[in-house]
Amino acid sequence: MERACTVLNSRLPSSLLMDLATESSASAASELLRQLRGGNFVVTAELTPPASTDASEFIDRGLALRGLATAINVTDGAGAKAHLSSLAASHLLARNGVEPILQMTCRDRNRIALQGDLLGAMALGVRNVLVLRGDDPRGGDQPETKPVFDLDTAGLLAMANRMRTERRLPSGTEIKGEVALVLGAAEIPVDPPRDWQPKGLVAKMDAGADFIQTQFCMDVGVVRRYAARLLDLGVAQKLPILIGVAPIPSARSARWMKEKLFGTLIPEEIVRRLESASDPKAEGKRICVELMQALAEIPGIAGVHVMAPQSLSSIPEVIAASKVKGKKRAATARA
Repeated sequence: MERACTVLNSRLPSSLLMDLATESSASAASELLRQLRGGNFVVTAELTPPASTDASEFIDRGLALRGLATAINVTDGAGAKAHLSSLAASHLLARNGVEPILQMTCRDRNRIALQGDLLGAMALGVRNVLVLRGDDPRGGDQPETKPVFDLDTAGLLAMANRMRTERRLPSGTEIKGEVALVLGAAEIPVDPPRDWQPKGLVAKMDAGADFIQTQFCMDVGVVRRYAARLLDLGVAQKLPILIGVAPIPSARSARWMKEKLFGTLIPEEIVRRLESASDPKAEGKRICVELMQALAEIPGIAGVHVMAPQSLSSIPEVIAASKVKGKKRAATARA
């Protein structure tokens, strides 16, 4: 499968580059990949399935994002807590015209179960898969749970990539039917020091990742420097990066995120704005919109990933207000 983003080559005529991008987009396995290949700024969001057999509210939340988000992540045991199967929930979204990104953790399944779920996802029309390690069960509501971790994230990426390229299971068994997967991975942005090398990103790209979604990074300056370094190294041209953002409802929430969510970057300026605001929730939405609009102008950034587990109604509001979805991305021909 082709990479999710083609390196720009100044020696090719612009008309030929456009033709290649069009051909690549037309053959994409999912709308998410088509938009990424087409050079459009992508907006993804995230929903957690309920601990319920009634999925109507979950479907309604997905429908509220239809046309606003390019695709919606469906979490897999977020917080190491049980909920409606992420595969079943992803299928319900797809059946209702909302493109899902199935989150798949290494925590809960051995490689046989992972292969079965990948086959099941493709059989159900779910094409996008985000590979994650999974939260430690000791931090969940059933701490006696035994984790599996038969594969790590790089191993799961490589296995899924091999399945789609060779159309075979690791055992050698042929996979019959259509084989179409778009693979994603997670990453934590950094303020790159001199000579910093993105070894983790490169390893995920080599293992088969087509896109990256990051932890919350609400610091535009850090993102600019991070993206510039990735462009200098030729990584951002090949691997689309979606930056995690949130409409933070209060200064207390911002401090909790900074302290409890590993890798989260929130500048003190944002905390102060939330503290001094007469309506912190509205201010949090404004900050998120401003940030999304700023990120859409940064070369090397392919999109944003909006997460707000405690304020789900804010997600469609900030996406609509930002008006960034579908914009042509800033030029990346820098390496």
